[in-house]
Formats: sequence, C-alpha cells, structure tokens
Amino acid sequence: MARRPIGDSRSQAEAAFKSATTKPAEQPAAPPSVPGAKEMVSLRIDRDVLDFFQGDGPGWQERINAALRKASGKT
Repeated sequence: MARRPIGDSRSQAEAAFKSATTKPAEQPAAPPSVPGAKEMVSLRIDRDVLDFFQGDGPGWQERINAALRKASGKT
C-alpha cells in the first residue's frame, strides 16, 4: 500500500488557508469614461441647508455643487 508523503496534506491545508485569508489585490478605481461627467450620489443634508439652496428655484443641485467646489478649493 503506497503512502502519501507526510507534508502533502499539510501543504495543501496551508495553501487553502493562505488563499482563503489573503486579501485580493485592490483594483484602482477607473476614471470616469467621460471627462467632467457627473456622478450620482446619495447625500444627507440638513433641512435648512437644502431649503436655502432650493429657495432660489431650479438649479439648486448646481448651486450645491458650486458651493462644494468652492469649499474644496477646486474653483
């Protein structure tokens, strides 16, 4: 009766453990396919802040974007 080498099952177990516990390589985020494209996000804003931007009517999302751009120093 042929015996398997002693290290065989141990090396298989170690390889299985390593593959199960090793973090996969992180993929870099792909840049937007269209330069300057808008990204849809969900954002929680205080009601009074939202009322302020909506108070001037349509275009409130662009006004919030402009305010965030200015606050981030991107203008």
